[in-house]
Amino acid sequence: MLEINGKNDRIGKYLKKLNRGMLFDELSDSYLEDAGIYDILHKVPVPITGNDFEELTTLSIGLNMGKVIGSDTSFKYTDSYVKYMKKLFGDDFIKALISEGAKVAGKGNFELGCAYFRAALVLDPKSRDALYLYGRACKDAYENEDADEDYVGSFKAESLETFELLTMIHKDYAMGFYFLGYAYANLGLYIKANLTWDSFMQLTLESTDPETQELRTEIAERLNSLETPVVIEQGCNCILSGKYQDGISILGEYINTKYNQWWPLWYYLGTGYEGLNDTEEAIKSYKTALQYSPSNTEILQKLVVLCEKSGDVNNAVKYQTKIKVVSENMRLDREEASK
Repeated sequence: MLEINGKNDRIGKYLKKLNRGMLFDELSDSYLEDAGIYDILHKVPVPITGNDFEELTTLSIGLNMGKVIGSDTSFKYTDSYVKYMKKLFGDDFIKALISEGAKVAGKGNFELGCAYFRAALVLDPKSRDALYLYGRACKDAYENEDADEDYVGSFKAESLETFELLTMIHKDYAMGFYFLGYAYANLGLYIKANLTWDSFMQLTLESTDPETQELRTEIAERLNSLETPVVIEQGCNCILSGKYQDGISILGEYINTKYNQWWPLWYYLGTGYEGLNDTEEAIKSYKTALQYSPSNTEILQKLVVLCEKSGDVNNAVKYQTKIKVVSENMRLDREEASK
């Protein structure tokens, strides 16, 4: 299941700030007794915002609780809050959380939307709507936020995992496959994207809905454009599995095509030649990869090792120096982003 609690919560560190400014106070015993929730909230502080002082309702309390436990899933009183929600609203409260999340996300507050959808998933980890909208909100957050690499990576991974879970639980929900396909394609996982979009096309085969037909046209074009990337990925997979010559033969077909500026093509060719102990060709391939990805420290490190191996000390030092420069620039960028 999706890990959104404790140390496994990859985006919680970005959401906890949503609880800043929230006031916590205990409700009176008389109120708790009248509402039949004395055993649930006695001595348990509840979240209150400035707007609640004018009209504090059971619904506003519940939504505040949802925001808190969705932002901080290791919150001390999560169990009590969940019991409150279920006691007063039953299973229907998940709809209120999803609705609130959709409303704020629709206004561009994707992090807050994530919090409400996460609260809904605390109540029902298999909720189709909560999973779908949570995946969408995570995707929108990293696409619309001018943030550092860790932020983007964390929300991207959360979105991917959410859509994967959605398609595993709700195998007949086409839109899960639609967005999961894009998540795979954006990571360069073209074989998975191809299979996922094939599932979308199968699930929507008999649909007459105009919007769905537009999506089918879009995905048909995407599938057509994936034909070559899928073959290239197969070549990369051959190299990763130790079938170096097979991988080189596949990838070599594309060095004089429009894909020759795609740095991973040259990187994996370099890895293949390195696996065959052809140091000269490996260095040539890695140097070409570096032309298209000049700040790639992994390529630079490969060149350091191979230059040292071939006795080219000057270039080994040059690439090692560049690694230090790139690493320092990345550190400074992270510090600037955190201010």
